[in-house]
Amino acid sequence: MSGDGLSFPTSLGTSTAEEIRLLGRDLTTELMGRVGFGELAFWLLSTRRPTPAETRVFEAVLVALADHGFTPTAIATRLTYLSAPDSLQGALAAGLLGGGSRFLGVTEDCGVFLHAVLEAQEGPLPTDDDGWDALALEAVRATRAAGRLVPGLGHPVHKVRDPRTAVLVRIAEEEGLRGPHLRLFEAVGRVHEQVLGRRLPLNGAGVCGAALADLGLPVEMLRGVALLARAAGLLGHIAEERRRPIGMDAYLAVDRNATYVDPDGQESPG
Repeated sequence: MSGDGLSFPTSLGTSTAEEIRLLGRDLTTELMGRVGFGELAFWLLSTRRPTPAETRVFEAVLVALADHGFTPTAIATRLTYLSAPDSLQGALAAGLLGGGSRFLGVTEDCGVFLHAVLEAQEGPLPTDDDGWDALALEAVRATRAAGRLVPGLGHPVHKVRDPRTAVLVRIAEEEGLRGPHLRLFEAVGRVHEQVLGRRLPLNGAGVCGAALADLGLPVEMLRGVALLARAAGLLGHIAEERRRPIGMDAYLAVDRNATYVDPDGQESPG
């Protein structure tokens, strides 16, 4: 407690004139050069040091979500940088602010959805694919009946198969971390066509949410993990925009092809 009687407890970082401590360790002698950034991010979020297996799965998620081309988040970052090259932080923030229910936010949405289904399950969890399929089918039907989308299904580019999904499942299996969230997610992929009438791929953002939930991370924080990953990708977009700019071309392509329409939706002649 400080001399004026105030106290602000934290289990994260503190510093004095002589040292910096993070997570109860000396930053310079116990962490720097000894702990990878992915491992540290997990540790900061959960306040427990991950095992090597957990670190591998967590970092695989970060890699899977870092970049996906010219997504709206990347375009927002590049155009903001075009408008304000003196504000790199503004450009980075612009892209991160676009992480929502259609891009990036699906990671958390899927984790929350799967966790809620598992929490509501009475009795023991299934032990075979038939049991998981039955649980998934009930969840998909209930979600559809409520007029909601099932998170983690479908992708604007990968119409048949998202290449990230099977790889992350395999990595989790190799590390003994293919838990109930991933198994339920896989079951959703097998049964949803019975309810929706069409087959959709299990997307990468969704499988990342399932894998993170199986690591025991709080599902309400999973969007933050997706944003952490995408921050690296957006930083790469800014660096590439400096080397090989496309922001001005993107802006002009829209601006030069803008067509005025009357409020009733009719294009003006000429």
